[in-house]
Amino acid sequence: MLSKWKNLLEKLSAIEDLEEEEIAEILDAQDPELEKELFQLADQKRKKYVGDEVHLRGLIEFSNFCRKNCLYCGLRKDNKTLKRFRMSPEEIFSVAERAHRLGIQTIVLQSGEDLHYDAKTLAELIWKIKKLGVAVTLSVGEREEEEYIIWREAGADRFLLKQETFDRELFSKLHPDDDFDQRLRCQQKLMEIGFQTGSGNIVGLPWQTTKHLAHDIKMFQKMDFDMIGIGPFIPHPSTPLGQHHTDTQLKLKLTLKTVALTRILTKNAHIPATTALGTLVAGGRELALRCGANVLMPNLTPLAYRSSYEIYPGKICIQENWGACIPCMKKMVEKMGRKVATNPGHSLKNRSRVHS
Repeated sequence: MLSKWKNLLEKLSAIEDLEEEEIAEILDAQDPELEKELFQLADQKRKKYVGDEVHLRGLIEFSNFCRKNCLYCGLRKDNKTLKRFRMSPEEIFSVAERAHRLGIQTIVLQSGEDLHYDAKTLAELIWKIKKLGVAVTLSVGEREEEEYIIWREAGADRFLLKQETFDRELFSKLHPDDDFDQRLRCQQKLMEIGFQTGSGNIVGLPWQTTKHLAHDIKMFQKMDFDMIGIGPFIPHPSTPLGQHHTDTQLKLKLTLKTVALTRILTKNAHIPATTALGTLVAGGRELALRCGANVLMPNLTPLAYRSSYEIYPGKICIQENWGACIPCMKKMVEKMGRKVATNPGHSLKNRSRVHS
């Protein structure tokens, strides 16, 4: 390995920090030895800060309606090829109840930005699910501060609102009907209200450079998110970016390096091994678990709806029987010498938050 990489890795190990330019250099490098050393370091830091437990978060994708037109997303409003669906609150609760019986400690309620579900409807659902004794994560997009407060008071523990990119110009290209500053304000409000707050990015987007990714990683560190989701860009044919294809192996390595550097710089954030990585390449989630990730998200969306929640095409596991992901993921974790957590896996950040 060149001495330059050795010096950067030694600095990264000792102070768990780098400048944006140094992060970009590592992301740009095509050096297998560097990657090996970086991934081993990230795995060591993962063990130090979050331990060997892997948390399973049960994902219920309850609506694929969306009011937004993000260029990369198959749920975008203008995609007329998608069969739309909405689950009723009763259906959603039934799935959450079954998931709880299988030992799932966190229920993730995710949808497109669908205003059909008003604050009161979701609050009542949250309150009911919380009675099961599980943690509840929401991922329903930008809403008014009052709605966030209502959901927090109903018992919701966490909120995932991914930035996708912290570069203002790139964000505006990808999100024609979104406001960069408003997205940031929402994340900050969620933190102030008391949510364990998640963000994240997409790796391999059109117009994206390693400088953009380096800036993302520094923003993850600066904003001290509780959860950070990092996944590769997989083009959807029914979107404006559907023909943007890049080398799979390069995108894989870039995503894994982003995961590894994020682990080292953010220390104890919860970082999932994303389904998108498992879709990009076979064994992608296992690779992420070996370079800093500590969360898996079994898809518990009912089979009748699962294939229609198509943010990107070819998603793995969409034809499996309901609940089959859970024993499969447990085997994956145990085979790696890790263990599945039996607790809700609340934030490890040192904040005074009450977990209801």
